Amino acid sequence: MQIVEKVRNTNETGINVVFNPCGSGISEINTPINFFSHMLQLFCAHSMCDIKLNANSFDNDPHHLVEDVAITLGEALKESLGDKRGIKRYANVILPMDEALIMCALDISGRAYCNCDINIKEPMTSGFETVLLAHFFDSFSKSAAITLHIKMLDGKDPHHIIEAVFKAFAHALRDAISIDLRNSDAVPSTKGVL
Repeated sequence: MQIVEKVRNTNETGINVVFNPCGSGISEINTPINFFSHMLQLFCAHSMCDIKLNANSFDNDPHHLVEDVAITLGEALKESLGDKRGIKRYANVILPMDEALIMCALDISGRAYCNCDINIKEPMTSGFETVLLAHFFDSFSKSAAITLHIKMLDGKDPHHIIEAVFKAFAHALRDAISIDLRNSDAVPSTKGVL
């Protein structure tokens, strides 16, 4: 595993990411959406990945910003893991936050798939469009080439639901990319590649 820097510049956004999968949860997050920045900060704290991220929106469209951050972070994760030698690969967690209860399961598989089954009735919370939650994780899983399932088991407060999703994903990712001490020199696949 290695520290990776990724840059994504389009007519809509400018994204710069430095990603360390073996960090200590340090974050320097700068996006124009405060709630989104907070979710990325707590993702770092719970995944123990270090992320320095600067995201600028040129068209003031939150959809493009959230999507491009997800794409860039996913690419950084994929590159940082190299051939994925020694990682556990699979992980799952059921995480509570007050009344919210979220299940997250993932496979660092090399195959992109996302099923984000989250039912939030409110269109906005804390200045964040709730529809962008599923879009973030779909874009992330595609660029990282991981299989990701997120399911809301319970919840009412949209802030709690979204925060629990980011924390559940963080804990599952932390476990999946951790080194399997019983198989630390092998790619975790009978194919020999992921």
